[in-house]
Formats: sequence, C-alpha cells, structure tokens
Amino acid sequence: MPAKQGMTFQTIMNDLKARKFSPIYILMGDESYYIDRISTYIAENVLNESEKDFNLTVCFGADINAAQVTDMARRFPMMAKYQVIIVKEAQNVRSLDALEKYLRKPVDSTILVWCHKNGTINVRKKIISLAQGVGVVFESKKLRDYQLADFIQKYVNNKNISIDAKSCGMIADSVGADLNRLTSELDKVIISLPEIDKRITPERVEREVGVSKEFNSFELRNALIRKDVFKANQIMNYFDKNPKAGSLFSFLPLLFSFFQNLMIVHYLPQIKSENNIANALKLRSAWSAKDYIIGLRNYTPRKTMEIISKFREIDAKSKGIGNPNISTGDLMKELIFFILH
Repeated sequence: MPAKQGMTFQTIMNDLKARKFSPIYILMGDESYYIDRISTYIAENVLNESEKDFNLTVCFGADINAAQVTDMARRFPMMAKYQVIIVKEAQNVRSLDALEKYLRKPVDSTILVWCHKNGTINVRKKIISLAQGVGVVFESKKLRDYQLADFIQKYVNNKNISIDAKSCGMIADSVGADLNRLTSELDKVIISLPEIDKRITPERVEREVGVSKEFNSFELRNALIRKDVFKANQIMNYFDKNPKAGSLFSFLPLLFSFFQNLMIVHYLPQIKSENNIANALKLRSAWSAKDYIIGLRNYTPRKTMEIISKFREIDAKSKGIGNPNISTGDLMKELIFFILH
C-alpha cells in the first residue's frame, strides 16, 4: 500500500481490516495499549491458521538484534502471500543500522512490525523518514485526563453498551490513564451487566470498580458549580481520609477545564442560551450546557479569572515550584476554599 504519514490508530485499523498492508509498521510511544492492539490484530488476522506455522515470527528485542530481524525479513513466505515478523519490546535493540539499510529496499511480501514501547525513536534518525516513505510510523501517546471520558464512552458504545457522564467520570477518576487497566475494568463492568439492561450506571461502577458514587471528582465538580459548600467539604474530607479515592492530580484537570470553558461562556457575544453555549464549547448536547448556566450565576467573570489563576498557582506548587513543604492534601483544600469563597 502507498505510504501514509500522520496516521491515527483508527485509520491504521481501518486499513488493516480492509487488508491494505504496509511492509513496515514502526509503532512507538508511551501508551502500550494502541501498540498492543495493532500488533495483536496483525498477528491474528493477516495469516490464516494454516499459514501461521511457517510465516508468523514473534521475537523480543532483548533476545535478537536488528541484523537477525532483517535477515528474516528478506526471506520469502512459504505457501502464503505474506510473512509476518513482530518484534516486541523493540526498544531493547541497541543498533538500528541493519534496519535502516533494510528499509531502503524492503520486501513487499514481509510485514515487519516494530513495537518500541516506553518512549519514541528520535524522529531525526534516518530510520523514521525511511519508514515513513514505505510504510507506517505511529506514535502512541498517553491520553490526557480530559480525554478519558470520551475514550470510555466510545469503548462501551462500540460494544452496544450505554453509559452516563457521571459513570464515565467515576471510572476515569478511579482508574486513570493506563488504558490497558482502564479497558480491563470496563470489560469487568460490561460482563457484569444483565442481558435485559445494558447500561452502565453509577451504582454498577460503585459495585464493580469499588469507587464511591457520592464522593468522587465528578461530584466535587458538581458541588463547586452549585457552590454547595457542605457537599464540597464532605468530599474533600473523604478524599483526605481515602487518598486512593481522589487526589489533587485527579480532579485538577477536570475542574480547570470547567472554569476555562466558563470564562469563554462569560464573553460569548450572543445570548447565553443552552444551545449557544453547547455550540460554542462543542458540547455533545444542550443538556451539557446546564452546568455553565448555573456557573454563570455563581461565578462572575472576575472571580472566574481569579480561579483560573489560582489553578495555575496550585499546579506550580504541586510540582514544587515556590512550595517548600505544603502537602498536596493541603493544596487541594486551599484551592477548594478559594473557589468557594
């Protein structure tokens, strides 16, 4: 297939499912989930079962060098259209000179999958431009916290399961951005659903994942939007006693995103209706804009700007900048007090 640059996980998977294969896949990055998904699909689907015995090779970077890999890659398949070579943990291969030489003239009947985890190959190295010229180079990046809810939503929807925003937030806060662990927890919840009700609810998440439906980052956000001082302090005290349930690092991006968007809403030139807010913020529905209507009543533009500035201050302090000894728990309380008063 022709070389393509800047391919996403989804476009790569679409091509693979359409049996549009490349002679080389350089898969690299800090997020192993997408690397594993692509390499596993290639291993399981390019060859049929009778072809795999002679034409599928899986090796590990610690046990092999690039010259040995390229020697295998130059062989022709036996009674099959392709041979597949998958190098796992390829970051352990020290010298890539032999691979660079191979990529100048790769074998079309070989599909070589190079799985480089826990980092990337320097994009200035010749191997990257050569691989981009004949195949696929994909960087698998860690998702940001604010992207997790969307990932969860799409993951379960693809399995014909519905999930509400609160349940998404609870799972994202509890599990975090490790996508292998996240999908494992989601699968556990999905398996627990009865046939007659394929909905993931906060009660189901509380039972299967072990996170409180009352005391979590999503509920803290709601309490702050409504300026519910009692509820916000309840949640903060719960977090203080149960650090695994919630921390400064888990809720900071969620809250910052809300107040950042609220500042945009404050200065919308048109009438601040739910539809206009939803369009301006690219929200999924006008229903999602209700929180911003409430936020407009409770936080003036000036206070919103001061809160955004406070977020930056707390974030810097949490990283040790201008903060000799204040704990993250105390920083968390300082931020919430400032927002509410």
